[in-house]
Amino acid sequence: MPEEVLLMEEQNGVVYLTLNRPAVMNAFNFELLRALAAAIEDLRFRREVRVVVIRGAGERAFCAGADLKERASLSPVEVKAFIHTIRNLFTAIEDLNKPVIAVVNGIALGGGTELALACDIRLASTSASMGLTETRLAIIPGAGGTQRLPRLVGRGKAKELIFTGQRVSAEEAQAIGLVNRVCPPEELRAACDAMAAAICETGPIAIAQAKYAINRGLETDLHTGLAIESNAYWLTIPTQDRLEGLAAFREKRKPVYKGE
Repeated sequence: MPEEVLLMEEQNGVVYLTLNRPAVMNAFNFELLRALAAAIEDLRFRREVRVVVIRGAGERAFCAGADLKERASLSPVEVKAFIHTIRNLFTAIEDLNKPVIAVVNGIALGGGTELALACDIRLASTSASMGLTETRLAIIPGAGGTQRLPRLVGRGKAKELIFTGQRVSAEEAQAIGLVNRVCPPEELRAACDAMAAAICETGPIAIAQAKYAINRGLETDLHTGLAIESNAYWLTIPTQDRLEGLAAFREKRKPVYKGE
């Protein structure tokens, strides 16, 4: 029986999605793209899931990008379908109504870095290496890299990295703001678990609205962004969670939020 290309583990409100093609450094083929897209769509409507973590199987790679062996067998039309699929998938991850943490446990090149960029928070192993290397294959990043990287690290640095196809170490990735935190490999899972647990203590409706306000507001001028924030805030006011937060503060206890 063939091994599943995507593994799912659920624990205390956190779902861990593992890209499971370690023999090819967890590279994306159509099967893996479709499996991840189906999982993300399912998780969107599961209120009990508070955080999603995406990682790669094994110790060598998070994701080495597109499976170039499969790519070599595709017609130009099939390549367009692949790019359409992966671009829509990463947009769905960016727009998911829950925080998504990328655990970059090794090499993340091309689509692997683009996947990390679509996530909300990026944790990296000291052994990680990241880069948008597509121009070295005479193509360009096609799953959001030309848009998300400059928004994260700035226009000039993004152009340097994309134009040269240069890889960066975990330490440089942190220095330029590409990743949030760098940990030794043996501490990466614990750091991820701690961050996910901290998020799980917060109000789920508030988190969804905060993510929406940040993502949408950054694409506008400040005045419009403030209006987006204001509307997102109004949605939290009538919730039971907001009342629970006030009661817990008054009673000096931890709140129990239900997403209601």
